Amino acid sequence: MKTSIRYTAILGLLIVVGSSCSEKLDPKPLTFSQVLTGTEKKIWTLKSLTIVDQKDPFELAGNQVLDPCELDDQFIFYANEEKKMEYGNGPTKCRTSEPDILVTDVWQLTNANATLEIGIPRIFGGVKLPFIVKTLTETSMVLEYYFGDIDASYRFTFTSSSK
Repeated sequence: MKTSIRYTAILGLLIVVGSSCSEKLDPKPLTFSQVLTGTEKKIWTLKSLTIVDQKDPFELAGNQVLDPCELDDQFIFYANEEKKMEYGNGPTKCRTSEPDILVTDVWQLTNANATLEIGIPRIFGGVKLPFIVKTLTETSMVLEYYFGDIDASYRFTFTSSSK
């Protein structure tokens, strides 16, 4: 009887030790904000603007909205507690006297209604607006701003090659 109790105790101890050594795999999916910012920072460039007016959308390429020197401007979202955002000149400056970073601000993402609050300096003069996040992947982001008093919206498509 003592032998069977001893074997049962040893078997129980081995089971406890064996199960405590195994690492449980717990995959961590990217959060919405991490897709926006990457692990440290992520750079986005405006690709196109679609104007949706009276349910009749028409798309404008970036060069129809911005000057050639503005097309490579960059939205840089940082993955820090301050939620820092920079609007940078990109490789091509409109004037040689312009700084590399044109605007430093913060971004605000609300997951509940998929709203990203940012400013788009070259189009809205840097006024921060609540954009609805229509899609957000590693390389593409579509933001839409709805005008409440008229049946129209602006839809901005951004691309990113950084991770």
